Amino acid sequence: MERIPQGILDERTAASAFELTRHEPAEPLRLFVQYYWIVRWDLRGRQAHRQRVLPNLSVHVSFSRSASGVWGPGRDVFSYLLDGRDQVLGVRFHPGCFRSFAGRPAEERALPLADVFGPQAVETEAAVLAATGTAEMVRLTDELLGKDVPELDAAGAQARDAVRLIAGDPGLTRVGALACATGLSVRTLQRLFADQVGVSPKWAIRVYRLSDAARRIADDPALGHARLASELGYSDQAHFVRDFTAVVGTSPARYAHTQTGKRRPSRQTGRPPPSIQ
Repeated sequence: MERIPQGILDERTAASAFELTRHEPAEPLRLFVQYYWIVRWDLRGRQAHRQRVLPNLSVHVSFSRSASGVWGPGRDVFSYLLDGRDQVLGVRFHPGCFRSFAGRPAEERALPLADVFGPQAVETEAAVLAATGTAEMVRLTDELLGKDVPELDAAGAQARDAVRLIAGDPGLTRVGALACATGLSVRTLQRLFADQVGVSPKWAIRVYRLSDAARRIADDPALGHARLASELGYSDQAHFVRDFTAVVGTSPARYAHTQTGKRRPSRQTGRPPPSIQ
């Protein structure tokens, strides 16, 4: 089954602070867009909540009062402060497909919506944030993105398929093995990822491994880390601990200590993407 790194850290606490739902885009957009995500919260009279999210390989377009923009794949945990009452809509592109769609490469820095989608994006942003229903938010986003949908070019399709190989095979933990699976040389694969995904294939594999690690620790805080390191393909436990700590910002042991409740999965609406059914 294809994995999609969601990356929400401390899911037990997150579940009590906000609601997350995912929605399919209009049919012509599905070649490029993995799904829309909508976050709603009402923390009036309650303490603000700072949510941390692991990096992933997708370009995200967000309509938000404090973080609107086009966000390329990052290398650091993303932090967002939820306060009062509000909502955010995000567009998650299939890794490797944004360049074909927008005619520009994925960038790590955030770009203003208007720079990528024109002045109408600012009007759409305001309308999405003012919308009173989910269907309206989705419709407005479909209208903005659904004009003149291009074809997915060969390089984008090749990059998308390479990422899907990683997503579909947890045992694929080396760039050389990925190169063999794609039929490309390591150098060609590295250029393809740099141009189309915005990160290296080595980092792409690392993202999936660490997302798997965080989820498995949340599911079973008592899981032995030596066993987990071995199952994730690390050469030893020390390497896994260093990797996890460098990206998540805390050791696996400390993270496990915070995961004392069961995760509550986000609610799906409509027909969810096959990869997360």
